[in-house]
Amino acid sequence: MTGMDARDTEIKKELDATLQARRELGEEYESALVDSFLEKVDQRIDGAVERRLRRQLAEQQMVAARGSRSPKTTDSFGERYGFGIVSLVLAIPLSGIGAGVADLSGLLVTWAGIVGVNVVQAVRTNPGLFQGRRHGKSSRDSDWED
Repeated sequence: MTGMDARDTEIKKELDATLQARRELGEEYESALVDSFLEKVDQRIDGAVERRLRRQLAEQQMVAARGSRSPKTTDSFGERYGFGIVSLVLAIPLSGIGAGVADLSGLLVTWAGIVGVNVVQAVRTNPGLFQGRRHGKSSRDSDWED
């Protein structure tokens, strides 16, 4: 049984109990029994709406937190320079392996991979790195022109 089926079954049991009580107590209690049943249904609806609103608010807060955080604000000094240092340290044995296995072509492939990984890291931490200038003078404009 799913969560929704269990709630439906619970409400059905409440309705059956209310109808049974109405049969036993008579018509004079009908209004009070219906009011009691409707109050229980209203509480269930309020609870479901409150849960849904809390979930939506939490989702909106997560989206806002992710959206307001640019890669530059999460990028730390250690991450930027540590990555470069680690890649250079690893370049030494990788160069030896590449050159030992395939001579100059192996060395070139190794360094192409090292450069590629560092370019990807640079673009990840600086999304606009390879985009042209957006504001100010273009490269053709001279500072000497008035």
